[in-house]
Amino acid sequence: MNKIDFALVITAERCNPNADPITKMPRRDFEGFGEISDVCLKRKIRDRLYEMGENIINLRNEQVTDGNYSIAKRVKSACELEESIKAKDVDSFCAEACRKWYDVRAFGQVFGIKDLLGNVATGIRGPVTIGMARSLEIVDIRQLDHTKSTNLIDTSAPYEKDAGTFWYKYIINKGAYVSYGSIFPQLAQKTGFNDADVEKLKQAMIRLLDNDASTMRPSGSMDSKLFWMTHDSKLGAVSSAKAHASLNIRPTETFPYFTYDPDKIPGMSLEIY
Repeated sequence: MNKIDFALVITAERCNPNADPITKMPRRDFEGFGEISDVCLKRKIRDRLYEMGENIINLRNEQVTDGNYSIAKRVKSACELEESIKAKDVDSFCAEACRKWYDVRAFGQVFGIKDLLGNVATGIRGPVTIGMARSLEIVDIRQLDHTKSTNLIDTSAPYEKDAGTFWYKYIINKGAYVSYGSIFPQLAQKTGFNDADVEKLKQAMIRLLDNDASTMRPSGSMDSKLFWMTHDSKLGAVSSAKAHASLNIRPTETFPYFTYDPDKIPGMSLEIY
């Protein structure tokens, strides 16, 4: 496996790409640029990989089929890990965990489970890194006011409405977000992340927004484009920073709100999906 760099561009129109858990508003930094967290992006990738039949340790509750609703229970119930847990063998435990779960050998995992392998947390560093997506321009947030057609609380008066019938939704008008990432062969060798896993990751990122629609992200309101850069060596033809900058991704006024003009770098091939 050789080094791989990639860029994921996500476009959004009249939706909330990634809500802040407290304010419920689209995420923005202090300068007003929109953000989609790396945790959000990895969640979508995990969901696509789960739909592709991969074994994932970090599941949504609705994806659980064995009754293990926590990582701790999932780890302790894994028969492949029984011997290494009993022997407190950290190396064997990490190797088996990487073999069993795709997202462990891809993104890594910290197993901070009490009395699992001693009194210290066990960490695995994964070869796949994905950064937070940032919008190319400042995003404008709109508040949409709504009312419900039925009461939220029990009331004896059939036509009486309570204050809870009003609710709010926050959206952005438009935006193009860019996230950069890399795959490092040196770490892939340690976790067993192979070429087949690379192809599955690429397919998951191409299908990133499949089955991801919601009230805040209506179907068709978001789209994505993947720039996949493969180097001809494990160390890479250039640094990740130079590889990412070579795409020359810039904002535009019209949909899809971004354009690009990639430079050709010797020793690195570019695929666009």
